[in-house]
Amino acid sequence: MKNISHALITKVVVFLLAVICVMGATKTIVDMGTNNIHLSSINQENYFESRTSADESRRLINALTQLVGKYKSENYIFSGKTLTEEDIREIEEELYIDFRHSYKYDSNLNEAENKRIYKEQYAADIASKKEERMREQVREFYRLLSMLEAYGDIVFYATDGEHVFSNSELNKAEQFKSFGAYMLFEDYQQKLYPKEMKESDYLHYFTGSVENLNPQTDVIYIGFKESYLQQKISQWEKDKEIAKSLLNEFLLFLAGFIVSFVYLIIVIGKTSFKDKNIHFYATDKLYNDVNIAVVMCLVAIWLAMMFELLQGIYMLLALPILMIALSLVLSLVKHIKNKSLIQHTLIYQILKTFFLWGKNVFDSGSTGMKIVLLVIGYPIVVAATFFMFPITIGVAAWLAMKKVKSFNRIKEGVEQIKNGNLQHRIEVDGKGEFSQLAGNINSITDGLKKSVDSEIKSERLKTELITNVSHDIRTPLTSIITYVDLLKIENDPERIAEYVDVLDQKSKRLKQLTDDLFEAAKASSGSMPVQLERIDIVSLLTQGIGEMAEKIEASALDVKLALPNEKVYAKADGKLLWRAIENLFSNIFKYAQPASRVYIDVEDLGNELLVTFKNISAYELNISADELMERFTRGDESRSSQGSGLGLSIAESLVHLQHGKFLVRVDGDLFKAMIYLPKFPAE
Repeated sequence: MKNISHALITKVVVFLLAVICVMGATKTIVDMGTNNIHLSSINQENYFESRTSADESRRLINALTQLVGKYKSENYIFSGKTLTEEDIREIEEELYIDFRHSYKYDSNLNEAENKRIYKEQYAADIASKKEERMREQVREFYRLLSMLEAYGDIVFYATDGEHVFSNSELNKAEQFKSFGAYMLFEDYQQKLYPKEMKESDYLHYFTGSVENLNPQTDVIYIGFKESYLQQKISQWEKDKEIAKSLLNEFLLFLAGFIVSFVYLIIVIGKTSFKDKNIHFYATDKLYNDVNIAVVMCLVAIWLAMMFELLQGIYMLLALPILMIALSLVLSLVKHIKNKSLIQHTLIYQILKTFFLWGKNVFDSGSTGMKIVLLVIGYPIVVAATFFMFPITIGVAAWLAMKKVKSFNRIKEGVEQIKNGNLQHRIEVDGKGEFSQLAGNINSITDGLKKSVDSEIKSERLKTELITNVSHDIRTPLTSIITYVDLLKIENDPERIAEYVDVLDQKSKRLKQLTDDLFEAAKASSGSMPVQLERIDIVSLLTQGIGEMAEKIEASALDVKLALPNEKVYAKADGKLLWRAIENLFSNIFKYAQPASRVYIDVEDLGNELLVTFKNISAYELNISADELMERFTRGDESRSSQGSGLGLSIAESLVHLQHGKFLVRVDGDLFKAMIYLPKFPAE
């Protein structure tokens, strides 16, 4: 081995081996990209967890969300509703730049006056640009429709309540659950089957766009036929085996290159391990800076051939290019080992030549010659030092103008906000201080707008609260005063007993109203102590229903429970949670249609639990869910029932204290209350 370790034939063989390994490793990377094979599939056991499955679902879901949530129809696009404020701003700014460089711009007028003139004279151009943008959106709309036609083995249904995009007659969620795999997006929920879809690391790939839809109107159902799944799973398994094979090939080639390249670094330029000198050849006379530039160009050409022009002929051309580049790199290694990397550069030699020439003339010349050299040389040095000065000034001026433009935009935006336009947004590009300042001002505007809206709503609620409280409390109080007056003049014992019974009922009614009002105020203030612990939600419900058996039987209600097969635990306060559930039951007893069914469902959503109460109202629900959540609002507008109108408000406040969510939905006479609670972490 010592005899052949530094032999020329050995170096040539190892050099060729290094070239082959680089080509092989690059070829495996190109094959992965060409065949769209993901290495992540190697560690995945199920097709539905894979990047491949996510990519295939993402294309379809993105198309459906674009059609349902944005484009809807050709008429909808041409109505201008798909043009965003950003689109309009871009069109107007583009045309305003043309206006500023035209003779129509009057520099003697202020900016506001010029903008007014611009909008008058360029109104037709702006309208034309908008129409052009809408035509582009129509083309995109029909491109998406044509893309959907290619999905034959995937059944889909998407609608916003008015526009429908479907390739079958199926339009119900239950119909799509019969498929081997399905995805249902509606009513704030995402139902995916099989469960591996929800456990996929690439879930956000195809569900992110759905979050931009309107959950109250927009619906997307997707079902995968068994034939489609079998084909895709079979192909994925084949690709997985190919990925394993390609990865093994890549690692083998990489290891071969590292070993061979390290060997070449050690032996290059030497004839034996004891040789202390570095031996150069004619090819090593190329200057190192030129060498580096040539290597960079060759590598760029080689990569272009390997990745962009992967054909047999180009592979043959790429091979000698790589060999030349690698030999030049080894030449640089020689100069590094010889400590001549800097000295053997063209720039160094030029500077050295000028320096030695000047030094020789300066040392051997007369005093006059030295003065001439100083006079000539000093300006040259100054010019060489500051030759970038004009470019620097130009760049600085451009940056300054850009900052001034951003500042003026912020200034104009603040002026509009100061004048009461809380809808105005300040748009500043980039990530600098001005962009951050604009973002902060926009945040302040959003907060101010929310505060104003909240104040208006608060004032309205205060007015309604005073009216409703006055009405609800005055009714029993008036009865009490009336019957007290009757007692004063009544002598008949039977009538007196009758009046006392009425007084007892009205006083209890008045006490209930004041107790509910106090509890609502205490719950909304957040002053209630909360102790979160592990709560068996199923046991809590079944035990509570058992305790209310008499009330349920008296109201002739049929309670239907839908519970998970396994035990689920919520992270909640047992007392507060039961109080919220008790309020919902009380609401059901008061307002549910007698002899109807009440459905109670418990669902495990992964990180949280969902408890849903559904019943048919005895009263016509002609008000919105938001209005039902307001205090002192009842399902019967006549206010003839015995409720205080605080039950739902108290339940919402109690659930929020436990870091949960409380939502109400109304669909005709169907009333639905949903409690979302954080799931207790598994031990």
